[in-house]
Amino acid sequence: MHWRKLGQVFCAAGEYPWMLTHAANPVAEWRYGDVFRVYFSARDAHRRAHVGYVDIDLKRPEQIIALSDQPVVAPGETGLFDDSGVSMGCLVQLGARRYLYYLGWNLGVTVPWRNAIGLAISESPDAPFVKVSRAPVIDRSDSDPFSVSYPWVIVEDGRWRVWYGSNLTWGTGTRQEEMNHLFKYGESDDGRVWRRDGTIALHFKDPTEYAMSKPTVVKDDDLYRMWYSYRGAAYRIGYAESADGIAWTRRDELAGLEPSISGWDAGAVCYPCVFDHAGERYMLYNGGRYGDSGFGLAVLEK
Repeated sequence: MHWRKLGQVFCAAGEYPWMLTHAANPVAEWRYGDVFRVYFSARDAHRRAHVGYVDIDLKRPEQIIALSDQPVVAPGETGLFDDSGVSMGCLVQLGARRYLYYLGWNLGVTVPWRNAIGLAISESPDAPFVKVSRAPVIDRSDSDPFSVSYPWVIVEDGRWRVWYGSNLTWGTGTRQEEMNHLFKYGESDDGRVWRRDGTIALHFKDPTEYAMSKPTVVKDDDLYRMWYSYRGAAYRIGYAESADGIAWTRRDELAGLEPSISGWDAGAVCYPCVFDHAGERYMLYNGGRYGDSGFGLAVLEK
């Protein structure tokens, strides 16, 4: 595979108090024609993430058609699982209803943070997203005792499937390099109550790796394909394949997108979102540190 970069699309630059910096974790939603809504996470003055969006035309992605003036999902009240920020996870569309899974942040004392996964639902293409609960729908458990994050959900024949991040350990809790954060797999009948038994979907392959984040899964005719971030010294975009969506083989050498020599995505690339439109396959992705330089777009060369 080789992805042809189409350039940087958007980065927050103080448009609103809740949208001062960043445009991380981009996720695409088709709206009409060649127009897509891209949801992302921006930060406020307290570095709390909020979910917003831009509308773009894939034929002219550098031209912003619309920008959200209010957060799509905002942090929760003090003490809730998402009081320190909400990051975009994924979007599932079933008929007119849209399910937005997001990552809630709590800042910690003995560890830097704790994450859990929340859900907000929109009843129609233009209806607001409303959180289904002040509590998470996927939280820490005996199979995921430390933290859960970065969900990607698809629905197949009534079976909801999720690939998500989970810490195997926090180590001393003072160094990110000790957290051992990788992907696990779960299932549900309704998208709210999830069965998880600790099944690891993807393993580390190098002793220097310590984190994977933001999987995006595409089901082709005969194969599940996953793009994701992984990091040792710096974030890179990886790629894996699976016949059943449970047992995966890493093929990172086929990912096909590397950092640029200079510019907005030099040094690191991360947080991919892969989607198809009009016979083409596209990737949204971040460069820089955790989306602080915004997101860009690439198209898969045939």
